Amino acid sequence: MNEKPKSKLRWRLLRWGLIGLAVLVTLAAALLTEENWRGKHAWENYKRAAEARGDKLDLASVIPPAVPDDQNFFCAPIVAEALSHLGDNFSGSAQKMDFRMNFQIYRGDMANWINKGGYWQKGIMTDLTEWQRAIRKFNNTAEGKTNGFPASAQPQSPAADVLTALSVYNPALEELRQAAARPGARLPLDYEDGFDAATKMLPWLAETKRCAQFLELRTVAEVQDGQGAAALADSKLLLRVNDSLRQPFLITFLVRIAIQAISLQPIYEGLAQHRWNEAQLAELENTLTTQDFLADSLASLRGEKVFTIDDLEKQRITRLMIYSDGKQVITNHMSAMPAAYFYQNQFWFAQLNDRYTALIDMTNRVLSPSAFKRLNEEMEAAKKHYSIYKVQALMTVPAIWATILKVARIQTEVDLATVACALERFRLAHGSYPETLDALAPQFIEKLPNDIVNGQPLHYRRTDDGKFVLWSIGPDEKDDGGTVFLTKSGAIDQKRGDWVWKN
Repeated sequence: MNEKPKSKLRWRLLRWGLIGLAVLVTLAAALLTEENWRGKHAWENYKRAAEARGDKLDLASVIPPAVPDDQNFFCAPIVAEALSHLGDNFSGSAQKMDFRMNFQIYRGDMANWINKGGYWQKGIMTDLTEWQRAIRKFNNTAEGKTNGFPASAQPQSPAADVLTALSVYNPALEELRQAAARPGARLPLDYEDGFDAATKMLPWLAETKRCAQFLELRTVAEVQDGQGAAALADSKLLLRVNDSLRQPFLITFLVRIAIQAISLQPIYEGLAQHRWNEAQLAELENTLTTQDFLADSLASLRGEKVFTIDDLEKQRITRLMIYSDGKQVITNHMSAMPAAYFYQNQFWFAQLNDRYTALIDMTNRVLSPSAFKRLNEEMEAAKKHYSIYKVQALMTVPAIWATILKVARIQTEVDLATVACALERFRLAHGSYPETLDALAPQFIEKLPNDIVNGQPLHYRRTDDGKFVLWSIGPDEKDDGGTVFLTKSGAIDQKRGDWVWKN
């Protein structure tokens, strides 16, 4: 065959191949443009609908308002000084404040020496004898002889010895009390940094929890020593320090839940030992009623929603996903990712967040674990059908689900403690506990809280030994008669059994 026809044929094939490639590229570009438009359109439609119902999605809607320094807990001298010791994490417009919360009021090593803390959910009191022994043992060490705790020449009661040892921190504690009297609490963070700001808070959160453990020990000792007024003041201080963490981040909310659980141990021990008087009980009850974790859960989940949307927006602009795996900061380059990916993940995450928060019934104060479990199972099933448009949105499911279970439990425990205070007030007035909870309202409690698991009344019975059992039907939504189930390791079973308060 002639070379010339072959050359022409090759040229035609190449030309048609190039044309075909151009067509494919054009089609791909058109499809990508359409996908980006569809993603943006879906997201813009969602934003308009959200704003129409008053659901703002901008950072300004969740960032705490400015607080004058003289009214800000975090600008009080002892707190500001603590902040200045934790590294280059915190900065404010007026001054740089990096911190390590030491407060000079808690020696964390002691927590590792003793495993004899109270456990009110199991009805276990704090064994201060072990603390007494540990303190005196420490004072006899080489370090203790130069840097020990104050101690009497001869052992006193365990509670008195613990309080004597902790008295070294009294000046700092009084400074903390003055700080807690300030009405505002705004961290010196660049909240506009979103999740980056939340990461910088981690050292503060850990140290705040240690401060709560210190206050728990001190308050328990005051209860056991018969110092009701001091125990009440420190219980309120612990709750006020915890309230300072009402920030727009899910992580701060989870730490607040943990600290709230810590705060209930001294209250429980005072009730079980009949150490609170009527006035103290009334004040405790009023203080507990201000702890609304249902409402706070909505605020924290909304903050999580806004910061996640903002994070996805930053990813779309920079094409970088930056996160920490707990050991190092990882940067994923996403330059080839279409804009549709970011828009659609914003859209699906916002919808997912809305579906979870819609199940928190503030009108009837109901948060059904089974309803959330069904939604969680639906979301877990969705993970099996992989979609690049939902991948980041669905990654949040475990965190939200775990949070909801903790909210249901801690709000129930706060409600049980509140009713327990009212029951003790009734006992002081009448010599015994009532036959039914209805006898408490309105004299000893303005309104009885319902069981948030199902909206029905809490369960209660007097026992033959003159005590009582008060309970919610718990996470399995089945009445087990006030029974707490334990796992093989001895921990409380989080999936079955009732949530119980026994005096």
